[in-house]
Amino acid sequence: MPILDVLQPHTKDLGGGFMIRRLLPAATRQAVGPFVFMDHFGPIVRQPSDDFDVRPHPHIGLATVTYLYEGAMLHRDSLGSVQRIEPGAINWMTAGRGIVHSERCPEDLRDVAGPLQGLQLWVGLPLADEECEPAFEHTPATLLPELEREGVRLRILVGAGWERRSPVTTSSPTLFVDASAAAGAVLELPDSALERAIYPLAQAVEIDGVTVDANRLAVLTPNEPARVRFPDGGRIAIVGGAPMDGRRHMWWNFVSSNRERIEAAKSAWVAQRMGTIPGETEFIPLPD
Repeated sequence: MPILDVLQPHTKDLGGGFMIRRLLPAATRQAVGPFVFMDHFGPIVRQPSDDFDVRPHPHIGLATVTYLYEGAMLHRDSLGSVQRIEPGAINWMTAGRGIVHSERCPEDLRDVAGPLQGLQLWVGLPLADEECEPAFEHTPATLLPELEREGVRLRILVGAGWERRSPVTTSSPTLFVDASAAAGAVLELPDSALERAIYPLAQAVEIDGVTVDANRLAVLTPNEPARVRFPDGGRIAIVGGAPMDGRRHMWWNFVSSNRERIEAAKSAWVAQRMGTIPGETEFIPLPD
């Protein structure tokens, strides 16, 4: 059976009525490959009156991955990075020993209504890289490999597949693919030792004859092929990679193999010792 589990999302308000669907972590599964966190936001039409800015906040022990289907966001971080992200590009931020960032609406879009939809994922870093130097890498859409297979358009965002490889730098084998298809198209996934999951965005798909509704994360059985059919067309995200090298503790925005390290990060954030973002004066306080 190619489907190991189907994860249901739960909704969460990130503030200002900005609702997201959270797929990972789940009660039955902490991660798929190195992905320990997965949020789907939108599709919505952001109004000028909406305040969906994500104020400065910290991370340790992980890498954040941002991918937009619609809209635009402006990334700033304590390294001094300032980067607009638009549909099709990949923002990969490595927190390592600690980084602070914000994600805001670009100034030129604040006074106009516009669509917004995307995925935000966290990758747990390997044990050897949990305390690495923080880094930021932006890969524009034009540099990401794209191909077509029998009515399915594939974009290799992170990792490798279909004899193509993304230029995005990772610390462990990682897979992230954007696939869109015409009605009736079929995508054959070869067997792989990687952990993999399929997320239909708006239309249901069939995986070896089993219907998986939109906004559900279907975790595939490793080392088995899978046949994905798009009865009504649609779009899926394929995520996964090599299994984590041990369980991780997660609290708020912190990921670590060591609970004491998370406690130290809490204290550092309360004392505002994790870095500052040039031009930012706000921050999200440590939760109770």
